[in-house]
Amino acid sequence: MPVRRIKPLVWALCLYPAAALAWRAWHGALGPDPVATLEHTTGLRALQLLLATLAMTPLRSLSGRPEPLQLRRTLGLFAYSYMCLHFAMYLVFDLSLSLPKLGDDLVKRTYITLGFACWLFLLPLAVTSTNGWQRRLKRRWKLLHRLIYPAAGLACCHFVWLVKKDETEPMSYLAVLLLLLGLRLPWRRWLRGILTPQTTQP
Repeated sequence: MPVRRIKPLVWALCLYPAAALAWRAWHGALGPDPVATLEHTTGLRALQLLLATLAMTPLRSLSGRPEPLQLRRTLGLFAYSYMCLHFAMYLVFDLSLSLPKLGDDLVKRTYITLGFACWLFLLPLAVTSTNGWQRRLKRRWKLLHRLIYPAAGLACCHFVWLVKKDETEPMSYLAVLLLLLGLRLPWRRWLRGILTPQTTQP
């Protein structure tokens, strides 16, 4: 299927959580702690979309089709958009836009430090995601965009560190990340080298 037919569906799926959250907020259906619901939902969607972005390259290798790579930028930008919403809600509702309080949290709370570092890592990727920047940076563009790997690790660790009791959910996301990173390793080349008989020269 041409990617121009898939993109509207991807956009709809990515926008739906924000629209549903806005609808719940408008109708006062965010539960007993609306701020926690807003922050948790936007953060979770950011992490899910970030992992979906990382899944596109293995999906391209497994399917042999180009569409996953053509959707990777869209998913990545939506992931960062949800992350910005998550960060903005924390700044507005928890800190009342106080930079000194942010500084204190960055020093005292490890999960805040990890989340902020993730946001900073992804900032240059979002800024340079256009075709124009790709042409300007050339080979450096790919090197820069490898920051998504440590950023995803920081995002998962942020979630693990945030949860106080049952860590099943954050650990499952960490497991998905490790699987996606494992799929990027050159398993086929290694297996081919192991299974192919080696001939010795006389």
